[in-house]
Amino acid sequence: MTGFLVKLFVKDYEQIDSSRVRTAYGILASVVGIFCNVLLFGVKVLIGTIMGSIAVVADAFNNLSDAFSSIISFVGVKLASRPADKEHPFGHGRYEYIAAFIVACMVIEVGFTFVKSAFEKILHPESLTFSLISVVILCLSIGVKLWLGIFNRTLGKRINSSVMKATAADAMGDVLTTSATIASILIYRIFDWNVDGFVGLIVAVVVVLAGVGIARDTIRPLLGETADPEIYQLLKSKVESYDGIVGTHDLIVHNYGPTRSMATIHAEVPNNVNIEVSHELIDRIERDVTRETGIFLVIHMDPVDVDDAFVCQWRNQIYEVVREMDAHVTAHDFRLVNGQEQINLIFDIVVPYSYNNEKTHTFVTDLQNKIREIDKRCQCVITVDHSYTGEQA
Repeated sequence: MTGFLVKLFVKDYEQIDSSRVRTAYGILASVVGIFCNVLLFGVKVLIGTIMGSIAVVADAFNNLSDAFSSIISFVGVKLASRPADKEHPFGHGRYEYIAAFIVACMVIEVGFTFVKSAFEKILHPESLTFSLISVVILCLSIGVKLWLGIFNRTLGKRINSSVMKATAADAMGDVLTTSATIASILIYRIFDWNVDGFVGLIVAVVVVLAGVGIARDTIRPLLGETADPEIYQLLKSKVESYDGIVGTHDLIVHNYGPTRSMATIHAEVPNNVNIEVSHELIDRIERDVTRETGIFLVIHMDPVDVDDAFVCQWRNQIYEVVREMDAHVTAHDFRLVNGQEQINLIFDIVVPYSYNNEKTHTFVTDLQNKIREIDKRCQCVITVDHSYTGEQA
């Protein structure tokens, strides 16, 4: 069914890198979600009213909130598809994250509303009316939600959509809550135990937790998060694969939406190569990476001395000392100024975020002492930084 709908309503559905195609996927997911959830809401409200079940009614309004969520997702996808302009040179892709966050807030609000209702049912329980047809319809509701969850998850993975992934997670949560609702009805029928209020409370708590999870996942890219390890390895390997690049460091990736990212990286080039030749190489790498990955890459050149044996020996020695002290710390941007009475060693180190100021200071002091043990003439100028890629512990 998923493949049929995609082929029917998404033109050029295989071109997922196209913003037009991606928008079409988002619209399809939103429309299908609105239709399914409005249908489920109407059926469950009718059943819950007839049975006098707060758990069923809570589940129904959860479906209604899901329908509104689909509407917001629809608006978010449309806004995110707007092209770049002078006020927003990187496009409007982050609207999708904002839409997902609004969806999360709505889900949380609905959940808290039914926490209150469930407590009232626990304190003042009311008898339930068992209906086999009602149970059957709720089972069908589980089937619809299960398919809707798989549908959104499939499309979300295909186009890397946070809104669709959040909707899929919410739908799977609904499968669990509706199952719990059916269980409460069957318990009442078989054992004459009215646990409707308690099950309604469980349903409400699950809804709140689902909303919190969605909010957490959508806030991360808005706040700015570390680069995906796969993206980090892809960019690092790609840049370092070119002849004329000695190494890379300081990769930073800025996310402006699921299909729009910008990255900067420092590339080490031999200092004995003409600067115009290196600059031409850097320009070619930037163009190649942008064309092949869709990530707008800016490269900063760092000249590295590859001919002076004395400099190379000290660079390798310093890097090895750093690794021996802590495998999670790295060094780069090494330079050396040699003198008769003093050798200045200038380099950067990248420490894990677990290092506080005291631990960092201790590490730097110990490093300087170890280097002076090698040659007491050494004076270190060390710049301390943290990784922007999250590959360190």
